[in-house]
Amino acid sequence: MHPLLGYVDRWSVKPGETISLRVGSAKNAPFETRIARVMCGDPNPKGPGYREIKMPHPTDGQHPGKEQGTHLGSWLRFPSLDLSAASGGLVIALTAWPTTPRKGRQGVFAWTGADGTVVAIEIDKDGAVASVTSGGRTTSVSAGKQLIERAWYDLWLVLDPASKKLTIGQRPREGHPGFEDDGQASVTLPAVPKLGAGSALVAALPGKTAGARPEAHYNGKIERPTIWTGTDAEAALAAQKGKTPNGKPPRLLACWDFSIGIPTFDIEDVGPHGFKGKVENMPDRAMTGSNWSGKEHRWTHLPEEWGAIHFHDDDIGDVGWEKAFDIEIPRDWPSGMYCVHLKSAAGIDNVPFFVRPAAHQKKAKIAILLPTITYHVYNNFVRPGFGKQNRARAEAWGALTQQPDENPELGLSPYNYHSDGSGVTHAISARPMVDKRFNHFIMLDKSSDIGSGTYWLNVDSYIVDWLDRKGFEHDIVTDHDLHAEGVDLLKPYSLVITCQHPEYHTDQTLDGLKNYLDQGGRLFYLGGNGFYWKAVFHPLAPWAMEVRRAESGVRIWATEVGESYHAFDGSYGGLWRRIGRSSHKLVGISFTAQGTYNGHPYKTTDGIMDPRVAFLRKGIENQLTSGIQMGERGHMGGGAVGHELDRIDFGMGTPRNALVIAEGHVLGHPEYGPVNEDRITQFWPGTEKDLMRSDLTFFETPAGGAVLSVGSMCFVGALPVDNYDNLLTKMMTNAVERFIDPTPFKVAPLKLDGLVKGPTLPDGKPVGREVPPPLPVTGNR
Repeated sequence: MHPLLGYVDRWSVKPGETISLRVGSAKNAPFETRIARVMCGDPNPKGPGYREIKMPHPTDGQHPGKEQGTHLGSWLRFPSLDLSAASGGLVIALTAWPTTPRKGRQGVFAWTGADGTVVAIEIDKDGAVASVTSGGRTTSVSAGKQLIERAWYDLWLVLDPASKKLTIGQRPREGHPGFEDDGQASVTLPAVPKLGAGSALVAALPGKTAGARPEAHYNGKIERPTIWTGTDAEAALAAQKGKTPNGKPPRLLACWDFSIGIPTFDIEDVGPHGFKGKVENMPDRAMTGSNWSGKEHRWTHLPEEWGAIHFHDDDIGDVGWEKAFDIEIPRDWPSGMYCVHLKSAAGIDNVPFFVRPAAHQKKAKIAILLPTITYHVYNNFVRPGFGKQNRARAEAWGALTQQPDENPELGLSPYNYHSDGSGVTHAISARPMVDKRFNHFIMLDKSSDIGSGTYWLNVDSYIVDWLDRKGFEHDIVTDHDLHAEGVDLLKPYSLVITCQHPEYHTDQTLDGLKNYLDQGGRLFYLGGNGFYWKAVFHPLAPWAMEVRRAESGVRIWATEVGESYHAFDGSYGGLWRRIGRSSHKLVGISFTAQGTYNGHPYKTTDGIMDPRVAFLRKGIENQLTSGIQMGERGHMGGGAVGHELDRIDFGMGTPRNALVIAEGHVLGHPEYGPVNEDRITQFWPGTEKDLMRSDLTFFETPAGGAVLSVGSMCFVGALPVDNYDNLLTKMMTNAVERFIDPTPFKVAPLKLDGLVKGPTLPDGKPVGREVPPPLPVTGNR
């Protein structure tokens, strides 16, 4: 892990409030801090230049360091489990769905007594294993039958004090012809272990020393661990296949029903003693169990069929680092992007945070709405090889070198797979986020000689830099603030600007933006692939978000069948388009094509000459006319149109008065392709020209507001070209002037001559669901 890293407890803070900084410093090395307001985060010497303002603070200076690590792998902890009643015999039964059964030793269930005795069920490459450790000696027995990955098994352990026998068994729920995976085996113990007060783990084994973190983490699902007194394994297995025990039957000691309390960190014991547990390191809940029938797909309607938890050996939660110190934000600090710079003899880091205006402070006319939910979801996106690939350039530029692929201890993002091949559903911000840093780049952009390779908050800092250089006062607010406060957060502002990639949103953030526009607000959408996926906050831990990738869409992985509803709130996951809130209705355009990190120009349409947008041409009337190019250069991919593109679609909800003033195309570039969700048959519903384009779009709203949407992820990278004095930026500066002018926008009368023209087929006919294209489009994936 990088020798010096930190994180703060939340994304944004008001003057007068306090945030907490946590720092991990290798070998307890002391470190220095200072705070800066960041105006531009791009480290590229050929770009606008990294620019910050020093903000002196009482915490500036040297601090004692503390080495702080992380722990990967999820498990359940039961602080109290008394097995005294099982002194005459013990049966532990559970149902498991292993995903890496040949990986090696993995803990499934382990009880530890007060004297150090351990009774455990494990799996390894040879099948289920039972073990007893007592008096410093371990006795184990294996069923000797390999387990198949992603298949349900009942596993059981029997401890018979009378015969001193320890038995392990495994039985598949379904037969696997030609594969022998049903079996049991026994071993004689040298002595009967003492069963009494103790604690237990599920999905891991105890660490080797007192107080050590669990080890040998399990990959796969587990459901309903149950403990019975006596030695009747067959009765325990019969009960395991039935409904959860009700009415506390005889011999039942404990039974943990994972279908109870799914949105919480609690594990409920429906047995007679209430041995409750806690979830650690964020495994996946609301997972289909062995009894899932397919009759329901929403777990809230039939929770007993979602009684499994999926554990992974690379799950991560709140890393729990000790606080270095608190930072009280001075009352006179302006709203903006900030960071705490960290420096030790071994390394450097910076930890971003954002200052929003306090309630008593005068608001600017403009608010930049930072897409912190998208930052949150993408954080620590591991891309193998990027650290090595980027290091020489980063060092030459004086930029941060750390990348997620070289810091595996920090965990993964929902853009990665777990080690068992399942998709990562949880995004965790209570950890260092090494790819969400200023003075940092992600892509090795070789598309032009001015390529910066920036992403996320460093690209969004171009907007801050542009407005500041043009003299526009502005405030910073975040998606997290919008989620918490809704439209009230945006009401004070004449113009709200969303950034390069506001991809992830919640019901609450979309409600806030819609209500703002309904009340006459004005909005810039300066990105691409925005408002695309739904994300959900954990009700008890705002540092955790969940993403379920249901139904189509451009996605790294897909949810398993029956697991499309979020565990955190029971809502359906996936594309906002599929959920019924397509961004066409909000900002006029939506995701249409994706390709590599390379950019291209826009070409203005006849729409640029429409009197409705005459304000865009103010002072540049002779330059900004129909049919000209703009955005030919950029610090992201070499041009304004690229990477991920959005277009209008009246059939999906684009307002009928939407005016496309420029188009950007990526024709002839085989690395680009239309989005999956547009394709219903084996053909794409239109030509490449129809589908693979960016529509720079304007429309007025009924309440006197307006929306300007650019539809490209590379757009913001074109703003700084020529010191923010290029044609595209001049046009956008004019747009700011008009959008903060209190004069209401008027919706012009709209005459429709037949159908509004939308995408067409290769033969020129309008695209319709009932008319398939006669020929496939070439060059598309």
